[in-house]
Amino acid sequence: MAKTAIIEKAGGPEEFKLVDRDVGEPGPGELRIRHEAVGLNFIDVYQRTGLYPLELPQALGMEAAGVVEAVGAGVTHLKPGDRAAYAAMPPGAYAEARVMPAAQVCPVPDGISMETAAAMMLKGMTVEYLFHRTTPLSKGNTVLFHAAAGGVGLIACQWARSEGITLIGTAGTDEKCQLALDHGATHCINYRTQDFAAKVRELTDGQGVDVVMDAVGADTFEGSLNSLKPLGMLISFGNASGPVPPFNIGILGGKGSLKVTRPTLFTHIADHEACQAMAQHLFDKVQSGEVSIRIDQRFALDDVAEAHRALEARKTTGSTILLP
Repeated sequence: MAKTAIIEKAGGPEEFKLVDRDVGEPGPGELRIRHEAVGLNFIDVYQRTGLYPLELPQALGMEAAGVVEAVGAGVTHLKPGDRAAYAAMPPGAYAEARVMPAAQVCPVPDGISMETAAAMMLKGMTVEYLFHRTTPLSKGNTVLFHAAAGGVGLIACQWARSEGITLIGTAGTDEKCQLALDHGATHCINYRTQDFAAKVRELTDGQGVDVVMDAVGADTFEGSLNSLKPLGMLISFGNASGPVPPFNIGILGGKGSLKVTRPTLFTHIADHEACQAMAQHLFDKVQSGEVSIRIDQRFALDDVAEAHRALEARKTTGSTILLP
């Protein structure tokens, strides 16, 4: 049996229930993993509220790290006793242990702790695909990154610095802006006190940026488009302020033949080999010291509702983990 946080209907953090579930044995292509740490991400909020509908009841959580206890037929890249981590479908990481598909579970190098692994898989592989698999980016390019002091943002700041990319961040307080700067952002704009699109134009001598990476959604969409140079790309990869409303695609032409894409991590990691390569790239960045993973909040699994309230209230910085 394993303690597991589930929801039976969409709603607020109060919908979480802690139940004991039978874990069972892995079938072909599956493994059983006992978690030592679980990552918290905004996609968990989207699923809990129903923005991303799930078949209920459902355990939540997309990311965790632990020790493999058993593997099913056909699983060759991991064995019992291996340290492993994942960010993968289906949800179910808010648990002491689970059985799940093995293809997107990755071996963790000895130099990376379980807490660090749990805090970085979803966020770190998201940064990997943003910088390497969405549109060409290279040394000398400039990107605008919203929520630069969050878990994904602090990794992105360091990733950009490591590759010679100028990153302009946004954040909601001066303290959060300083945190982004400390982690490698070239500039950071307090969007509560400044018009970020106007400031971006000022910082880029009126040109705009090559790429905007935007997980905020509705509140920043128009300003993000207005921050791009001609032929620039808006990568909309989240909806923290709500989904982007429908818009007239013709405005992209009028603003300079802009491009907009809405990728997901799960498309990129659907292929086993691609997933393992992305994870290895992330591990290499961390082990080299180019990227460090900042864990600013730790909650017991029992306190998952409190963790969600803190995340939604934007009271968190860096990564947040649950400890089973």
